[in-house]
Amino acid sequence: MTEKEEIIERAVRAREKKAALGEDVAIDQYIAEAQEHQALSSLDEIATDYKQDMLHAGVDPSEKDRSGSFLQQDHSVVFSRVKYPGMELMSTTDALKKYDWLKDYMWQKIPVDTDKYTAEVELGQTHGYFIRAEPGSKVTMPIQSCLFISTDKIRQNVHNIIIAEENSELHIITGCSVSHTVNSALHLGVSEFYVKKGAKITFTMVHNWGGGIEVRPRTAVVVEDDGVFISNYILMTPVKSLQMFPTTYCVGRNARTTSQSIVYATGNAKIDMGAKVVLQGEGSKAEIVSRVIATDNAKVIARGDVYGETEHVKGHIECRALMLSDTAEVESIPSLRATRRDLELSHEAAVGKIAEDEIRYLMSRGLSEDEAASVIIRGFLNVDITGLPEALARETKKMFEMSLEKVM
Repeated sequence: MTEKEEIIERAVRAREKKAALGEDVAIDQYIAEAQEHQALSSLDEIATDYKQDMLHAGVDPSEKDRSGSFLQQDHSVVFSRVKYPGMELMSTTDALKKYDWLKDYMWQKIPVDTDKYTAEVELGQTHGYFIRAEPGSKVTMPIQSCLFISTDKIRQNVHNIIIAEENSELHIITGCSVSHTVNSALHLGVSEFYVKKGAKITFTMVHNWGGGIEVRPRTAVVVEDDGVFISNYILMTPVKSLQMFPTTYCVGRNARTTSQSIVYATGNAKIDMGAKVVLQGEGSKAEIVSRVIATDNAKVIARGDVYGETEHVKGHIECRALMLSDTAEVESIPSLRATRRDLELSHEAAVGKIAEDEIRYLMSRGLSEDEAASVIIRGFLNVDITGLPEALARETKKMFEMSLEKVM
């Protein structure tokens, strides 16, 4: 049996395997087939009524201040272009045909039989993106990628591979979005990141979903010696259910990772999210920061796990949640585990409401009650995202403001 045949067999056996976390999703209620969408010669050719949906996910059809762009609509890759040398960008399907060695990166840190969602991605994969920075290549202008759903009741199964070779620098803005005309859909996304020695990846993800969308991302990251991985996640729009728990393995000496999440949960959303870091390399460091606002009938579980498995490592978890409704729920679950004595792990968590004295103070300065609440919410969500190049920090701030405008 070949390695590929073994992977398929494991996936088949896991087709009914429920995930360890989150609500179960009936995959078969979503359509496996989709019409082929025509390739574009420019992102500006995307249908006008889709452009705003993409913009709210941080994807700019004009490609201004972008080093490359990738757009997948439903099951079709309709645009892929990179502007600068030293980087590669294409569909994972095409990359596997081009590079035989790429199969050695597939399913290395995410077992294909993790659950029925990973099994479905293997058995019914519909592209995904491959991004690679060549050794020594440092392009600070971000690549943008968009996984877009425009067909009702469809399921989108993508497998993404991102590689930053030694001493390279790679910045990505990825927007997962849905057309405003779609009432329900399922997005399954497997993403595997490889940060080689001395390399750096910043990954800013904006989810722009709708109240009928179910989302099950599965992500793993490997960081080698002196590597850096920074993850920023923004969810400010409704979603039916979301479950994600990315795991970063700091395997190298002095490897570093930072995970920051901003979530505004509304309606009847059921969200189980967080991040896990395994500190395996001496001197490695991790920080997990999350800000959650819950209103209406939303239910949010915010997890943070840091495992220290070697000496001289540091890890910190910070989770803060703001309750805007008596019918919403937030549960914060920080977890620390140490298997060595010479390390430092810590966590802090807080859940509360908007303080009345803060409202009164702002109202005394001339603001209405609603305006005062808006100012407090903006301040609460405005996490200082560090470690980004100036252009990417500016774009991330703009995406945050656009997302916030939709809910304020």
